[in-house]
Amino acid sequence: MRLFLASVLIPLALMICAAAAELRAPAQVTAGKSFSLASTGNGKGMLYLTGPGQASKRSVMLGDEIQIRGDEVEHAGRYTAVICDSGNCAATHFFVRAAEPAKVSLLVHPSRVRVGQPNAISGVAFVFDKFRNLVLSPTQVDFKAIPKQGAAVAQTRPTQNGVTWIRLTSATKEGPAKIGASLGKVSELRVVQQVASEACNLRIKPDWNGGKFFAETEPVRDCSGNAVSDGTVVSFTKVDASGKTTVDVPIKRGVARVQMPLKGNAKILVASGVVTGNELSVEGRQ
Repeated sequence: MRLFLASVLIPLALMICAAAAELRAPAQVTAGKSFSLASTGNGKGMLYLTGPGQASKRSVMLGDEIQIRGDEVEHAGRYTAVICDSGNCAATHFFVRAAEPAKVSLLVHPSRVRVGQPNAISGVAFVFDKFRNLVLSPTQVDFKAIPKQGAAVAQTRPTQNGVTWIRLTSATKEGPAKIGASLGKVSELRVVQQVASEACNLRIKPDWNGGKFFAETEPVRDCSGNAVSDGTVVSFTKVDASGKTTVDVPIKRGVARVQMPLKGNAKILVASGVVTGNELSVEGRQ
């Protein structure tokens, strides 16, 4: 009886082992690079390959090296390869990593900032390969800030998981600043508009024109001498016999100007935001 069972089971086990194909993938695969899968078995089989943005099947010869083209593994991530023969299937998994860094993408915030603001500008760079895969291995990115006036500022930062960043203080002079990130021969450039800060040393003067009284500021500048942007609101406050009146006026062509009817002697005050200016005493005219 034992001899009979042995004579039946041993050949059957050998047939099963012979029929069950195996598949092995390399330990490391690079996006866009061709490679081969090692297979065992005999005869024809069907290969199924799935991964990020990829699904294909084709007939292969078991026992041979199965070639995988570079265009089948352009997307980084986890892939699964399966071979089937006569109802028996074998599978292997492998990961495709990004290729060499080939592109840098730069985000800069904000697009408009006041001068002299510490750490007000943020620059974030992302590193990709030529297939738009995020390169997770550490990569050196060169940042450069070029103000309208003054010397450029350069910093080199390594990426962490494909991203790196810097913080910059805005310049003391208004005007566009170019923020760039480069990686070898490739680079991206963004422009940040730096504008004047809050008004500083506000001063007003009287102007009688045709018997009418106007209060007018001198050219409005910040503490660094930059012209405050047109549209910035300046508040004029008049105190006379009729009471207290406040008028908000936008700066136009660098100055703010308002007509203020007077009743007797008056005091005129000026302010922009939290900044106040000189007090003007005016004698009313008949």
